[in-house]
Amino acid sequence: QCEFYALEGVGQLMNTFQLVKKSLNPKLEVQGVVMSMFDGRTNLSIEVVEEVKKYFKGKVYTTIIPRNVKLAEAPSYGVPIVLYDNSCRGAEAYSELADEFLQNEEEDGDK
Repeated sequence: QCEFYALEGVGQLMNTFQLVKKSLNPKLEVQGVVMSMFDGRTNLSIEVVEEVKKYFKGKVYTTIIPRNVKLAEAPSYGVPIVLYDNSCRGAEAYSELADEFLQNEEEDGDK
């Protein structure tokens, strides 16, 4: 989420991640980071994305999920966004993210 408190929480999450990695699974790695609820009209969203990219160095997906009314409405109707409104910007962004994820998986499999 491209907001201040979410950015603060990343540090806490990574501390937990490192503890789990150290004690349970030394091979655990961050696959990728998704930026969501992005509002390009605000400096804060833009700054949060920049900070996350600096911190995760190449692990941030290029697809960014925008803040979108339809994305917020879909859960209240108990349906995924692809069934609620597959043509809204949010649904299209999640579809792009899925494509990007699969592309990365294919590239990682080739290594």
